[in-house]
Amino acid sequence: MTRPLAILACLVAAARAQHVLDRDTYADHLRAMWLAEAIANWTGWRAEGQAIEPPFFTDDDWGTTTRRGVLEFVLQDPFLADDDTDVEYVDLHLMTTGATPWLDADVIRDGWLAHMDDEYLWVSNLRALELMRLGLPPDATSMPAANHSWLMIDAQLTTEVFGALAPGMPLRALRLADLPIATTARGHAAHAAQYHVVLYALATQAPPGLPVDQQVVWLADQARRFIPDTSKVADIHDFVRARFDADPDDWEATRDAIHDRYQANDAAYGWRYRAWWESSVNVATGVMALLYGKGDLRRTIQIGTLSGWDADNPTATMGGLLGLMLGTDAVRDAFPGEILSDRYDIERTRDGLPDHLPGDPQAQDTFTLMSERMLPLVETIILDAGGLVDDDEGRWLLPPVHADPRPLVPTTILHHRSANIAVVEAGGTITRIVPGGGDPPPGYGVRQTQRFTNRIEHDASGHEPPANVTEFHSTLGGSTPPGTDQEYNVLYDRPVLVRTLRFIEGDPVDDTWQGGWFLTLTPELLVEGAWVTPPFIQRHPLDASIPFQVIDFDFDDT
Repeated sequence: MTRPLAILACLVAAARAQHVLDRDTYADHLRAMWLAEAIANWTGWRAEGQAIEPPFFTDDDWGTTTRRGVLEFVLQDPFLADDDTDVEYVDLHLMTTGATPWLDADVIRDGWLAHMDDEYLWVSNLRALELMRLGLPPDATSMPAANHSWLMIDAQLTTEVFGALAPGMPLRALRLADLPIATTARGHAAHAAQYHVVLYALATQAPPGLPVDQQVVWLADQARRFIPDTSKVADIHDFVRARFDADPDDWEATRDAIHDRYQANDAAYGWRYRAWWESSVNVATGVMALLYGKGDLRRTIQIGTLSGWDADNPTATMGGLLGLMLGTDAVRDAFPGEILSDRYDIERTRDGLPDHLPGDPQAQDTFTLMSERMLPLVETIILDAGGLVDDDEGRWLLPPVHADPRPLVPTTILHHRSANIAVVEAGGTITRIVPGGGDPPPGYGVRQTQRFTNRIEHDASGHEPPANVTEFHSTLGGSTPPGTDQEYNVLYDRPVLVRTLRFIEGDPVDDTWQGGWFLTLTPELLVEGAWVTPPFIQRHPLDASIPFQVIDFDFDDT
């Protein structure tokens, strides 16, 4: 239901001006987001993976030729799909066909199986698709034991659109993006994606009196408020921000400092460099391009392209952010004398999607049409969050923003629900008594029992995890005959409230004496010194064909 804003004139007058958005203006900014992101994506693509250690590119290299072409602004007609835009395009298709911005696990899995092309998926995205084909739903597809690429770049370049769907509502945006992010990322990689989502949610909310170079600083600082201080992403933001404050012009020195801190001497600073396509080093270059670009689209794209590592991804993210922030005219003004195409070729990388341009043999959609399809979703989100939509005036009144958002971030809520985490953070101890005696070969888990209850699946602190954390406890290679009852005991040194017990299987091996799967599971709770089985609901039946199955037992609150 929509209501005219005029009936709440007192609220409008009391609200800050940026809490009212014009529908047509925002549609223009959404179009500019897709356009600027595509330009930045393909400009940065020519430098992708070309400079992953010294000597890096500098401003003097602009205009020179790499193995992928000249380092210059790339304008296409039509613009071609790439992973910086096409996963979000599929998400938009799923949301519009389902008439809801909330994507559940079944919708995401079915959408990926129907539309994703292996040839244009990499790293965590590709592994997530493989796991979906084995029967795993999101968010099990990002569990470290199942997806060893959980700390790579994927989620931070494929979920920004959820911020754009929730203008001025960063917490709502994070809830919308929670499962899409968790499809491929956890830990500090999920925080990097959340950082980007918040940037997009607040792109139109910067104080209007600030000059544009200060608006991007404001945006970065606001996004930082949603990241735990314990996270590697918090360290990255704070480090780049401090260097920018010290010298707002020398981006090259900051890029070299990023290399020193997060790659060359990573261990000395308490970090671990994984690959040039990892999350961390690339979120660092994105923050750098945003700050040192000072709100100038061309300059931001240049810095992102020249920064190194996985150059197309952070460049695309920050290009799209500035498009969303500044609008179509500003994007056009950044490329005087050029005709910027509105056409988009999604068939290059994704399959089985509608053709919105049946008379065009080269493209299937336009950025204008894409932005128009987003508007009903935006209005649904505004109304659900307590805002107002005035159809007659074409205006939206946005709901207020929470003063302290961090306790309400979805990953933080899940973190605090875990008794395994809460007990250890409070200085307590966990005693585990689990079957041992296994001797699994490499790649089939490890015998160490401490991997059971190691907390990694729900840990949203953003700490740098140990190198071998992805290995799961396994009894493979042991002497226990099949069908033998086995007990897994977890004892806390203090009482805990239990609403849900979560049991995560490993990767079952179909071999009579070398492993297998669970036939039945029965949860018990230690209540006043006695083990009891209270009434429970098991959310999913055991399925021997699904590896790494997550089995939840929900108990009655009484």
